[in-house]
Amino acid sequence: MKILTVCGMGFGTSLMLLMKIQEIAKDKYGIDVEGEACDLGSAKGSKCDFVAASTDLAQELEESGMRVIGINSLLDDKEIEEKVMPVIQEIAALESD
Repeated sequence: MKILTVCGMGFGTSLMLLMKIQEIAKDKYGIDVEGEACDLGSAKGSKCDFVAASTDLAQELEESGMRVIGINSLLDDKEIEEKVMPVIQEIAALESD
């Protein structure tokens, strides 16, 4: 599975979000997640299973037809887990079939 995390510049907030998602997935659920942190422009042309970004950027990405998860507070581990893990578990289940 490959995910993208997106922020304005592609290397600050998006990298922190990616690392947090990977940590939660691996440590709590035993799922390895491949990912890439990128900027908004790069995300629109990328192939992935889903995109995670701040709610502001998520609205812009939804128009591209990608599966997008908007996060209100990128510092809220509980929100990230509640929104992202059901999608990761769904994709992992499909990949294991």
